[in-house]
Amino acid sequence: MSDGGVIGDIQDKAKDVEHHPAAAWVAGAGHVVNGVVHAIIGAIAIGIAQGAGGSADQSGAMRAIRANPMGAAALWLVAGALFALAVYSLAVAVGEVTREKRDAAKSVGRAVMYAVVGAAALVYAMGGTADGEESTESLSAELLQSWWGSALLVLAGVVIAVIGAAMMAKGITRSFLEDVELPPRFRLGFTALGIGGYLAKGLAVVIVGVLFVVAVFTRDASDTGGLDGALKSLAGVPGGQVVLIAIGVGLILYGVYCIARARTTARKGR
Repeated sequence: MSDGGVIGDIQDKAKDVEHHPAAAWVAGAGHVVNGVVHAIIGAIAIGIAQGAGGSADQSGAMRAIRANPMGAAALWLVAGALFALAVYSLAVAVGEVTREKRDAAKSVGRAVMYAVVGAAALVYAMGGTADGEESTESLSAELLQSWWGSALLVLAGVVIAVIGAAMMAKGITRSFLEDVELPPRFRLGFTALGIGGYLAKGLAVVIVGVLFVVAVFTRDASDTGGLDGALKSLAGVPGGQVVLIAIGVGLILYGVYCIARARTTARKGR
């Protein structure tokens, strides 16, 4: 069999996975879990704006889940659902690779993101902790010691900011609607959730990227603290609490959007 035939068979099998009822429902469960994690982060962000503690990032969400009765069991489910969604996204990428390489690359990126969050859930389910913010700051401090390291941080900041801007653009242009198949009666509400969610998440990511660049000029690695550090930085500036609350509400909207998207994913398997 030729290489082209083998690749074609692989893509056909990937498409079968994408549209298989069981796979579609499992992926839908992953979207629900992803939505819950984002909603928890949003709630923590609102709490921070009002003077409460907590970490407005994946680690904070995992700690919040583990603090509840049956929290460890719930984290195992979170990890499993997100890993399954990552595999599903890879299958989608394989099916898209010859049809639309850009969409395939986006699917791979989503798979990596789901796997990272799933790994964090797994660590907490096993009783461990994962402080990504501390690790990032430590690495950034090392990079700031050299010109090439500083240049790398600037590049990372620009890339992160561009990703955030792309998310905001996705909300403004409503291009997220291309990812789903919706009955007309649900379109208005789903669109509102997507716009608010993508704008808020995108803005938060842009702030993370900007702070990476700021860290190079201030020589302060604490500015590279990730999402939690970026959101907490808003609380200390005039008007920042209002913006922080708005982002928190937006992240909750994004969480609800992910949960609503789960139904559209499950519909593929029908």
